[in-house]
Amino acid sequence: MAAAARTVLGRVTWSSRRVFSQNWNQRRSLNTGRGFLPRPRPLPILLLTGGGYLGYQQYRRSGQHEAEAPPPLATPTQVALYRSFPTRFVSRAWGRLNRVDLPLWLRKPIFSLYIWTFGVNMQEAAVEDLHHYRNLGEFFRRRLKPAVRPVCASSCLISPADGKILHFGRVKNSEVEQVKGVTYSLENFLGPQRRRSDDSSSSSFRDLLLSSPGNDLFHVVVYLAPGDYHCFHSPTDWRVELRRHFPGALMSVNPGVARWVKELFCLNERVVLTGQWQHGFFSLTAVGATNVGSIRVYFDEELQTNAPRYRKGSFHDHSYTAACNQLVKMAGERGVVSADGGGVALQKGDAVGEFNLGSTIVLLFEAPRDFRFNLQPGQRIRVGEGLGSL
Repeated sequence: MAAAARTVLGRVTWSSRRVFSQNWNQRRSLNTGRGFLPRPRPLPILLLTGGGYLGYQQYRRSGQHEAEAPPPLATPTQVALYRSFPTRFVSRAWGRLNRVDLPLWLRKPIFSLYIWTFGVNMQEAAVEDLHHYRNLGEFFRRRLKPAVRPVCASSCLISPADGKILHFGRVKNSEVEQVKGVTYSLENFLGPQRRRSDDSSSSSFRDLLLSSPGNDLFHVVVYLAPGDYHCFHSPTDWRVELRRHFPGALMSVNPGVARWVKELFCLNERVVLTGQWQHGFFSLTAVGATNVGSIRVYFDEELQTNAPRYRKGSFHDHSYTAACNQLVKMAGERGVVSADGGGVALQKGDAVGEFNLGSTIVLLFEAPRDFRFNLQPGQRIRVGEGLGSL
């Protein structure tokens, strides 16, 4: 009798253990999903991601060949629809996000992902340790080692930024090409200019800028991608006399959009620095873009870009030749830049300002007619490399 009782008790105990074990496995499956999801296999994931990446690269190559035939321009309705997107609000929000300090343990994964995505060369950075950069903004505006951007001494004009050459050449009929086949008005881009006493009312806007009949007007456009070095430098020895700030839209300045939207550079927010160099008129324009609402000029603390509200078509002038600007100092990579009653004197290679992300620099300058560019459309260029010579 006792043996039979022990046998029954043993069966009940074993049955209870099995039920408890099944219930526990079910609860664990509900909490973690391990009981329902198959274990990931690395080989199919590797093949899928690798195949997707190769397909994307092939798509980019095919897109580059197709880009030789420019797409049709956007209609005014399409441009208005594009401008209705809250790109300025998004850019301000992005700027605030860039200033948020990251935890020490999260900095390396975030910055490493950015480096891998945009092909950043951190060996050129003055500080290679990713833990040093507290936030995305500091990483975007990282400084470079002095030796990695030597200034070309044989060229009278050097590249002001790292990037890609979108277009260059002579300015004809007061129209400038932002990319091949797509132009914008020189007057709309720079704003009204003061007529000289010897100018006739019939002179074109282009002729207003020229100081000598033996000179011509030239331009070059440098596009900065998100992975590029985001500071811009002085392309020559010159004197900045005026800053003109155009509040405006913050549409993308990607070459694909530049082929689609006519006068894109005239619609976007931009900061125009104008003055004189050894051959006459000279200007450097920093064009804003989506997520690039912040344009900083080191020697101009009054400049504030990407304001919440602005009046369409307006611009704000600030003269550097006023008597109150007796001394302006800029802490740059090449020393101190001073200003007197004649404007702000910049030397070739001086650090001038920075973008919050990538964007575009447009140079417009007067030079003798035998000036020649040493460039190819679409080529990569870096700060300090020669653009052309006489």
